[in-house]
Amino acid sequence: MELRNFFKLLNRYRLTLVIVPVIAVIVTFFLVRNQADVYSSQSQIATGIIDQTQAQSGSNVGEAAANLIQDSQVTQEFSNLIQILQSKKMLDQVSYELMLHDLKSDHPYRKPSKLLMQLNEDARDHAVDVYTDKHNKRESLSLFSTDENGLQKVMISMGYDEESLKKKLNAYRADASDFINIQYASENPQLSAAVVNTLTSEFISYYTSLVKNNQVKAVTFLGDLVQTRLDTLNHRTEALKNYKIKNRVLNLEEEARTLYGQIADFETRLAQARREEVSNNAAMRDIDKQFRPNDRRYLEASLVRINQQILNSRSQLENLNQQYIESGFEEGYRPRIDSLTRVISNQINQAGDKYIVNPLNTKANLIQQKLNLQIQYDLSKNSIGTIGNELDKLNRKLTVLVPNEAVIQAYESSIALARDEYVNILQRYNQSRMEADFSIQLRQIETGMPGQAQPSKKMLLVIISGIISFIFCLVVLFIIFFLDRSVHSPRELANRTKVPVLGFLYKLSGDTVDLRKVWNDGHSEGETRLFRNLLQSIRFEMDNVLAGKKVMVINSLLQGEGKTFLAMNLAYAYSLINKRVLLIDGNFANSGITRMVNSKLFVEDYLKGLIPETSLTSPSKITIFGNRNSDISILEVSDEKSIREKLNRLREIFDVIIIEASALNTLNKSKEWALFADKVLTVFKAGNELSDRQKPNLGYLKALNKRFAGWMMNQVEPDQVVTDVQE
Repeated sequence: MELRNFFKLLNRYRLTLVIVPVIAVIVTFFLVRNQADVYSSQSQIATGIIDQTQAQSGSNVGEAAANLIQDSQVTQEFSNLIQILQSKKMLDQVSYELMLHDLKSDHPYRKPSKLLMQLNEDARDHAVDVYTDKHNKRESLSLFSTDENGLQKVMISMGYDEESLKKKLNAYRADASDFINIQYASENPQLSAAVVNTLTSEFISYYTSLVKNNQVKAVTFLGDLVQTRLDTLNHRTEALKNYKIKNRVLNLEEEARTLYGQIADFETRLAQARREEVSNNAAMRDIDKQFRPNDRRYLEASLVRINQQILNSRSQLENLNQQYIESGFEEGYRPRIDSLTRVISNQINQAGDKYIVNPLNTKANLIQQKLNLQIQYDLSKNSIGTIGNELDKLNRKLTVLVPNEAVIQAYESSIALARDEYVNILQRYNQSRMEADFSIQLRQIETGMPGQAQPSKKMLLVIISGIISFIFCLVVLFIIFFLDRSVHSPRELANRTKVPVLGFLYKLSGDTVDLRKVWNDGHSEGETRLFRNLLQSIRFEMDNVLAGKKVMVINSLLQGEGKTFLAMNLAYAYSLINKRVLLIDGNFANSGITRMVNSKLFVEDYLKGLIPETSLTSPSKITIFGNRNSDISILEVSDEKSIREKLNRLREIFDVIIIEASALNTLNKSKEWALFADKVLTVFKAGNELSDRQKPNLGYLKALNKRFAGWMMNQVEPDQVVTDVQE
């Protein structure tokens, strides 16, 4: 429904949709008909970013680096090149070249501007000098200087300034290739070629010098940094060497490893000596338990001399064993220890061969075993002390090594860090040296040539202007339609208020309506006939709504919506079906019916009893009560009970009573008439809005419930009427 209304709005403004684009097309045609032809020229630059055929064939580093280039990096590099190409510095160089050409040449690219024509010979020479100096120095004109600001204005007047050149300049990467295309379009083919070629050469020259300078600076900086890192590395290495010399450290790691090995060996031997001591001591106690005290005394007395010899040998063995342990268990002591051990064994055997045993008890073997165990026990006990002393010495040596280890480790860490930094900087330095030795890969592979005139865009501009103006009109009309909250059709009114529409009257072409011609001419055609049919439809709908009742009140939301027009036409319509009709002008604020018919009967007089009922029984089918236009309400004329009694008498006389009340915005004046009505019919003028201010009145009408008959829509546009009638 909304879309259909929009198309109806377009149909209403169809002439506007045609006239505005036609005017736009005509104006555009006259504006572009004298437009000069456009000549385009293009040059092309190979960057070498992707094309590795220019790389040195023997440079594996370059090939490996090329394989690692990511697409994002490539895109960024091309973007940087294009930005430099389109920068003010580069375009200023082109501007200087163009100005110098036009100042010196007899065939300038463009016709001299008025400002250029005003320069005398000296001023032109001065301009040539300034432009040349700025070009050689790659500097821009200073707008703070009066002289250079004037030369900038001359350049602008010729269209050679940066902004003018940038408007028609296009620099882009050709698809995903290794090339950058530069295009420029102007009215002169020679100018177009000069711009792209000059810009290309200036760009390559500037970029080459820029890269070379950066490479030289980078090589110098990295060279100094390499030397600094090398000096740092040498200084830290020398400090470590001096510390080792001062603290007599040869190989700290090897010394620590040797000490740990010796400590482990001594701890093992110490544990073994302790086990032997315990076991030998236990064995000797067991042997002692097997001797009686008398035997022990006899034995001890007999063995005094032999034991003295054995003790001497054992003392020698202990000394030799201690020397063996202190020497770190050198193998040179083993033969002497073994020899002395054999001597002690022979002495023990010799003691066993003598008869020194109690004749009553033969325990020579036990005595010999005890002597052997005693020797072993003494050796073990002596070894425990000696090994413990050696362990203490080794632990003290290890303790001395710990501080040295921490200091040396710190030195070695700082040396490793300095070495890594030196190697990293050295690699970067070598890479920079290698890149600096290579030539820049930028080169112009396509020279810009004076081209042919481009296809004219005049007709395209004319067509575009028509399309844009047409679209603009559509957009404006759509905005009007979107912001429009007015109601134009009966269906729209019913949908928005949820109240039925009993009928409608379309908007007539004339300013006045001849009611006699409408109702008495049975052969009328066109809109008159349709108007009569619509009124007859409203009459039929009201008959169904009244259902035998007689009093209807016709009001509206606002003034001027057609209440008077509907009331009079509805009265005529009822009179044609042989019904006696009473038409009451109850609009005290605007007595339209009273002024139109010049009635001699007034509703105020009847309610006050000044008009007898017998005077109302005339044969006329329509009786009209006017009012005295006193701007009062009906309840101010008489009380409610009296008014009801008077209306009941009128019901007995007339078949239909039509009361035109004032608009609802007059507050109680309209609502008081509704107290006495059987049905209320509200007139709504097409094109009016249902605003928030009218919602209370709409709520009042709905609150009447069944007494509210519905809407009658007035002055509907013909297209709305035709559409609804067809449907």
